[in-house]
Amino acid sequence: MPRALLSVSDKSGLIEFARGLRELDWEIISTGGTARALRDASIPVRDVAEVTHFPEMLDGRVKTLHPVVHGGLLARRDVEEHMTALAEQGIDTIDLVAVNLYPFRETASTPNVRPDAVIEQIDIGGPSMLRSAAKNFPSVFAVVDPADYGRVLSALRSGDDDVDLRRVLAAKVFAHTAAYDGAIASWFAEQRGELFPQQITVSLERAQSLRYGENPGQQAAFYVERGAGGLASLEQRGGKELSFNNLLDLEGALIASDPFAGETCCAIVKHTTPCGLAVGSSAVDAYRKALACDPASAFGSVISFTTVVDAEAAEAVSSLFVECIVAPEFSPEALDVLGRKKNLRVLVGTARWTSHALDFKRVRGGVLAQERSPNVIDDAMWQVVTRRHPTAEERQNMLFAWRAVASVKSNAIVLARDGATIGIGAGQMSRVDAAFVAVHKARAAGHETAGAVMGSDAFFPFRDSLDHAVEAEVKAIVQPGGSIRDADVIAAADEHGMAMVFTGQRQFRH
Repeated sequence: MPRALLSVSDKSGLIEFARGLRELDWEIISTGGTARALRDASIPVRDVAEVTHFPEMLDGRVKTLHPVVHGGLLARRDVEEHMTALAEQGIDTIDLVAVNLYPFRETASTPNVRPDAVIEQIDIGGPSMLRSAAKNFPSVFAVVDPADYGRVLSALRSGDDDVDLRRVLAAKVFAHTAAYDGAIASWFAEQRGELFPQQITVSLERAQSLRYGENPGQQAAFYVERGAGGLASLEQRGGKELSFNNLLDLEGALIASDPFAGETCCAIVKHTTPCGLAVGSSAVDAYRKALACDPASAFGSVISFTTVVDAEAAEAVSSLFVECIVAPEFSPEALDVLGRKKNLRVLVGTARWTSHALDFKRVRGGVLAQERSPNVIDDAMWQVVTRRHPTAEERQNMLFAWRAVASVKSNAIVLARDGATIGIGAGQMSRVDAAFVAVHKARAAGHETAGAVMGSDAFFPFRDSLDHAVEAEVKAIVQPGGSIRDADVIAAADEHGMAMVFTGQRQFRH
């Protein structure tokens, strides 16, 4: 009679799986709560202690760590010496292990949880059994995912010696235990307050296969961090499947709108950088102001709102070709309007990052890790460095420009007025070119630049960028400061009666 050892914390599908095994004349061994659940369902089961002749002890910390269990799992059936050794010790083989591990991640993420409670959720016996079974996959089914119960039963019922299935299950086991151990290591690093430990294990699960990558011919998939929130938490309500580039642009759109979470904001993004960003009195007002910045570039864009999208805003958006729209909520009428655009991807949610999430950037042969940029961008540390101080209205627009420029690819310059970008210079190799592009784009879209404010994501290395602001009759500038030629730039601003503040903080986005 073949034997299965079942010991699970997640009992979904357990009873049906066990009944299926019993119908195939398998003997079932189990532990603790799993054994109780099986008995409550009138399924015959033997306790592990009965098989090992050794009691569970230390509050359940020791129950399956025994040669009878691991010998039964690890013995190679095709090696005579292994089978003889089992016979001499009175050990029977175990042909299937179904184990899912103590809920460590869930416990560790519980607010105000005690460290000792988290430590008790570090599973020892479960990973050990799974690894033993997976190592011996030619003879043993190692099942870590309840979703695999059905395919295992199908293979057993057909009598097919499906070693390929067992190999797949074994690979899932080692990926699962690696991720589990990585979560434990990360928790210990957090307990030490260590942001960048010696080793980082990032566990990613495939959420979606993609049609292709940035370009046709490049295979691609979307992987997500378990429990990290982000794009995977968005709920799609309509439209085609998300593409690789859609996901990149969604990230750019959310980065742009995140600093305005307390306001009614709309960000219109193309190729991961804004082509329009605005706050307004309503969703449609913010959208129209954002669109006015650069309506030509908005074709085929991704749009993010920080507020409920109503029917009026939906009607306005639907008149433009848009790839995706994301918002915390859509009214039923808005969903109906947007649903008429069969290819438009509509996503609901905020996709916030968890507080401890790092920002990773892949480079050849390695990964760069950094803290994520703050969502809260304020003017608390600003220093007025010119003779003229900004007016209250100018300062408000400067704060908007400073928040807006944070999401623009460097080198970045924005022109803003009345809570909206009117010109954006993005991704230029020199700051003077970024300033030129911002002014040029504003005028090309028919905006009056006189009286606008300018935001720069990094300091002006020379006064030439400011000269473009002078020519455009910009009245106030917000920039980090810190150049060895700050004095020259300040003097140029004073010469033209501008107000300028230093924020003391750079906002590169490479």
